[in-house]
Amino acid sequence: MKLNASNVSFKDLNYSIKASRDKEIIVDNVLGQRYIGSGVIGKKIIINGTPGNALGAYLMDSTIIVNGSGQDATGDTMDSGSIIVYGNCGDTTGYAMRGGEIYIKGNAGYRVGIHMKEYADKIPVIVVGGKVGDFLGEYQAGGIIVVLGIGVEGIPVGAFCGTGMHGGKIYIRSSQIPVGLPKQVVAEKLENKKEVEPYVKKYVKYFGGNAQEILKDDFIKLYPNSKNPYKQLYTKN
Repeated sequence: MKLNASNVSFKDLNYSIKASRDKEIIVDNVLGQRYIGSGVIGKKIIINGTPGNALGAYLMDSTIIVNGSGQDATGDTMDSGSIIVYGNCGDTTGYAMRGGEIYIKGNAGYRVGIHMKEYADKIPVIVVGGKVGDFLGEYQAGGIIVVLGIGVEGIPVGAFCGTGMHGGKIYIRSSQIPVGLPKQVVAEKLENKKEVEPYVKKYVKYFGGNAQEILKDDFIKLYPNSKNPYKQLYTKN
């Protein structure tokens, strides 16, 4: 099914997407419509243009491909499936994400992965090809964040990285440890690249590049220490 989003309100557009019996939907001329794919189950949505806030919120077992950039709150409280963005994303990407994966070719804004969580085999993943803003992984309770810093000079994360982090892992392609990490976060050079290899290979599969060239560089691994007083309250182990 093909939809033309030109001059169509977000309510009408989302109604058409949800009402369609087709499993694959192509949406052309998207310009800021919010909540596209919100709560959608079992569909593939190809977006040509720039969707608005909360793209793929509460997404389940679906795939959203954006041939353009996303705005704020992409993948908000996402449950499963995948969102693949061939541009940049705004703030709070993956907010409270509890499953599935988000791959971004370019950069993302502030508070990426805030309140991410995991349970049992539901481990959410966010991979950013470029750089991210301040407060990466704020209050992160689970899941995996990878920042590749492709084409970026210096550390590809902003200030206050890992603030309130009490679960999950953050991998940063850099030889430098971010400045000003909170006391509850451990930072160390990643020795086993197999921890990030699957995500790098998937990034290259979507967007191109050379996985081995990316993996030959240093990565820093961040995770909460065992003395973190909040870990047992918010994480499974």
